[in-house]
Amino acid sequence: MIQKMNHQKHLFQLPEDIHYLNCAYMSPLLRSVEDAGIKGLIKKRNPVDIAPKDFFETAESVKKKAATLINAHTNNIAIIPSASYGLSNAINNVPITTKTEVIIIKDEFPSAYNTIKKWCQKYYKTLRVIEYTPHTMKKGNEWNTRILENINVQTALVVMSSVHWADGTKFSLEDIGAKCKSCDAFFIVDGTQSVGISPIDVRKANIDALICPAYKWLFGPYSIGFAFYSHAFNQGTPIEESWLNRTNAAYFSKLTQYTDEYKSGAARYSVGEYSNFILLPMLDEALKQIIEWGVENMEAYCNTLFQPLLTFLEKSNFSIEEPAFRSKHLIGISLPPNVDMQNLMKQLETHKVYTSIRGNSLRISGNVYNTEEDIFALVKVLKELESL
Repeated sequence: MIQKMNHQKHLFQLPEDIHYLNCAYMSPLLRSVEDAGIKGLIKKRNPVDIAPKDFFETAESVKKKAATLINAHTNNIAIIPSASYGLSNAINNVPITTKTEVIIIKDEFPSAYNTIKKWCQKYYKTLRVIEYTPHTMKKGNEWNTRILENINVQTALVVMSSVHWADGTKFSLEDIGAKCKSCDAFFIVDGTQSVGISPIDVRKANIDALICPAYKWLFGPYSIGFAFYSHAFNQGTPIEESWLNRTNAAYFSKLTQYTDEYKSGAARYSVGEYSNFILLPMLDEALKQIIEWGVENMEAYCNTLFQPLLTFLEKSNFSIEEPAFRSKHLIGISLPPNVDMQNLMKQLETHKVYTSIRGNSLRISGNVYNTEEDIFALVKVLKELESL
């Protein structure tokens, strides 16, 4: 049941005079997450305060919380440093079969595109880029339909974002996952721009791997995150051979009694030195807060927050995606001919409204630290420029 939230700006340290609508670029830190990082730094002052158990306990706590967010089992979670790392572990362990095609969406983020392109070249697969009709903001329905139509018995793998990183176009993950399953195709999802703010269920969507960096919607620091790998990856080969991922890792006095056995499940895919005594406690604290709030409640807050902006846009010459295919936390706005993008960004900066340009869209991304004042400040600038 969705519960109404009030803004949580008091739990962050954003300057009072700015309007930060750019979580899709990078989130601010919660005060509690910052405190966890400081405690980690202080702990590292004196190594005698770091016991062998500290290499593992916080990581297990993070895995448990991450699994809760996406309806997975803790054993299927790995700690990763980046989206590219998580994607590489997944893509490089997809079985090589006689299937000939791989699907990716147009204008996918470079980490995914570059990784899958190299894999296709190595194994002589055809990379099919699913496009949409150019020069339209209302492309979600057509785009989803084309993705589904192109998945067939020759599809080895589908790699895509949960929502489009540039403009928030929403993809029907459950429908796509079901089509992948029916065609025996692997389904790998980059959840960078939705996990932590929008519900996602890896079981319902039949997702084989879900990659989740922490520095955006998970309120974590840079260079840490988590990934889900289904049981299909349990026998794969990881990018690196970290001692931490072996079955004897907890026995420091016996590490040279080498073993070829990895810990069970997805543990083999965790990055070396995943125990990071500064970043990992920060991520653990961030996940704790998100679970306490509830992702559904956070998404509902953003939906309500954006209503004054949406009301203005629907009556203006600006263009946005139709509601069924528009994320509630991330909106791409296409400008009318009389509004210059560079001038718009200059005016936004003057009024201390912080957003991003991605592709041909002005990308607006909000979270629970935003207030109505942030939206009104944005709408004011848009109104002024439209009237010129």
